[in-house]
Amino acid sequence: MKIALIQMSSQPDLRRNLAEVERLMTEAVAGRPDLIVLPEHFDWMGGSSDDKRAAADFVPGGKAYDCVQDIARRHRVFVHAGSLMERCVQSGKVFNTTVIFDAEGSQVGAYRKIHLFDITTPNGARYAESSVVTAGDNLLIYELNGWKIGCAICYDLRFSSLFDRLVQETVDIFILPAAFTRQTGEAHWEVLCRARAIEYQAFFVACGQCGSYPSLNGEPRETFGTSLVVDPWGEVIANAGQKPCVLHVTLDRKRLDHVRELIPMTSQRVDMNTMRMHVRPSSG
Repeated sequence: MKIALIQMSSQPDLRRNLAEVERLMTEAVAGRPDLIVLPEHFDWMGGSSDDKRAAADFVPGGKAYDCVQDIARRHRVFVHAGSLMERCVQSGKVFNTTVIFDAEGSQVGAYRKIHLFDITTPNGARYAESSVVTAGDNLLIYELNGWKIGCAICYDLRFSSLFDRLVQETVDIFILPAAFTRQTGEAHWEVLCRARAIEYQAFFVACGQCGSYPSLNGEPRETFGTSLVVDPWGEVIANAGQKPCVLHVTLDRKRLDHVRELIPMTSQRVDMNTMRMHVRPSSG
C-alpha cells in the first residue's frame, strides 16, 4: 500500500488553502500512491467562531468537498480528505468531518470527529472546539486493496475506547488527520501514535498541520507538524518534520502479518465487559 501524506500549514483563508491542496496533491500523484491523506482542517484554520461558521460548507457540495473530489476523479486516486468544516444547519454549529473518495471521485464514507478539543494547555491557552463544533456519533471503517482502514481525528487519539471498538473489526491501518498544538505535540504526539500502533497491531498514519495560524485575538498559535507513520511493532518508519510537504511511504502487508504472528493478541483478547469488578473501600 503506497500512501502519500500531505502536511500543510492552513490559514483562515479558504481560497489560499485549496490552492495549496491542489499544488501538494498534484505533487503527490507523481509518486503514484494508492491513497492520499490530508490533515485535519485542510480547508480552514484559526479565526473566530463566527469566521468558522461562515467558512463551513456543505457535504456534499461545498467548495472544499468539490475541490478534493475533482482531484480524486482527475488523477484516479483514493483520497482520505483529512477533515473539513461541514455546515450543520440543525445545530447552527459545524461538524469536523473526514470524507473519503474513491478513484472515480465517489464518496466512500464520512466520519465526524467524536471527541472535541476542550482543554487548557500548560501555557494557559484555552481551546474550546465544542463552542463551534458538534460531535459525531458514528465510526467508520473502509476497505482499499484488501486493507481495512479505521478513521479517527486528532483529539480522538487520546481515547483508547474508540480504537478498542474499531479493532473489533480487525483494522489494518488507522488514519488520524490532526492539528496538534506544539505543547501537547512535544509531550504526547509520538508516544500516543506509537502506543496505538503497538497495542492494536496496526499501521498508524498520522497526518498533521504545521506552522502557525492566527487565533481569535490575532495571536499566533503553533501546530506541531511531525506527520508520522508507525508500523505495528511501534517503529516510526516515516516523519515529515516541521514544514509543508508530501511524505511518501509504502506499507508492507508481510510486516503486519509477522508482528501479529509473533504476538497473537487478536486471539488472546478478553472481553472486559464480561469481567466482574471488585472495588474495595478504604479501611481508613
